[in-house]
Amino acid sequence: MSLPIAVFETNKGKFKALIHEGEAPITAGNFLELVKSGFYDGLTFHRYEPGFVIQGGDPKGDGTGGSEKTIPLEIVPSLRHGLGALSMARTSDPDSASSQFFIVIGDAGHLDGKYAVFGQLQDGAETVMKLRKGDRMEKVYIE
Repeated sequence: MSLPIAVFETNKGKFKALIHEGEAPITAGNFLELVKSGFYDGLTFHRYEPGFVIQGGDPKGDGTGGSEKTIPLEIVPSLRHGLGALSMARTSDPDSASSQFFIVIGDAGHLDGKYAVFGQLQDGAETVMKLRKGDRMEKVYIE
C-alpha cells in the first residue's frame, strides 16, 4: 500500500509530504480528514522559529485555535523530529492536538517522545525554508 502524499500549495511555492498513515493512524487520520474537508485551505503559518520550526493550521491565525476535535497523543518511537518531519502541535495537555502542525526546519530532536510525528517532507524543501509567519497555505490536498 502506498502512503498518501499531502501537497501544500503556498504563496511561496509548493511542497509535498509523505503521511505515515500506517504508523501513526490516529494522528495521520485526523490530518487527512482535515485536508480532505478543505480545512487548511487559506490558513496561514502563524509561527516561525528560525532553525527550529514553521507552524500552521490554526483557523484563528494566532496559535490559539483548532478544529472541532482533539486527538490523543500518539508517539511512534521510529518517527523522529528530524529535518522535514511533520508533527502535531498541542498545548501542555498531551491529548490536546487538533489541527495545528509544524514542520521541523532545524534542530528539534528534543521533541522526540513528546509530540506526534505523522509525516515527512518529500519534495519542496526550498519552499519550506522560505516560509515565514503570515505566509499562506492556498490549497492543501492529497495527491
